[in-house]
Amino acid sequence: MDLSVRLWRHPRPEGAQGLCLGRTDLPVDPRRARRLAHRIRLWARREAGPREVWTSPLQRCRAVGECLSSWGWRHHIDDRLRELDFGDWDGRAWAEIPMDAIDAWCEDLRFHRPGGGESLDGLAQRCAEFLAECAGQRRYVVTHGGWITTAWHLAQGRPLPATAARWPAAPAHGKALELAQRAAGAGVLGEKSQ
Repeated sequence: MDLSVRLWRHPRPEGAQGLCLGRTDLPVDPRRARRLAHRIRLWARREAGPREVWTSPLQRCRAVGECLSSWGWRHHIDDRLRELDFGDWDGRAWAEIPMDAIDAWCEDLRFHRPGGGESLDGLAQRCAEFLAECAGQRRYVVTHGGWITTAWHLAQGRPLPATAARWPAAPAHGKALELAQRAAGAGVLGEKSQ
């Protein structure tokens, strides 16, 4: 599969400090959304890419797509780009979640459903479906850290890690990663400077 997708992690959401944040829909500062939208627009202009962006429906991603839309871009909102669903942990302070519950998730990262929500395997299925539709196209995507890291594993052809100890760090808020895969080769993911 030929794949050429540039993934941006959404800007830092307001009020998220110390929270387990998956599907909780927190806003972003409009200036941060505009700055990221401007960087995406400049990147697309520099490489003569499409004036189209795909985002998660959550405000922290959608706000960037709405800025681009106001500048004449096509904005696609795709539910598959949402972050992992942490069930009843979502939106709670990490300090309030029992440590034994967090440990159970960390020891069975791939199949455990944190807070009764979604397993990493479920997130991977959503990622794989979206990426399969990207074959042969150049896409710009604004999504979440967990989604990006999961997509990296898929593009590399790597199995999802069994434990949290082997899970790589997500890109920083507002940073981009290039996800590329050629039909005859392995996937590549690297953080690019803005």
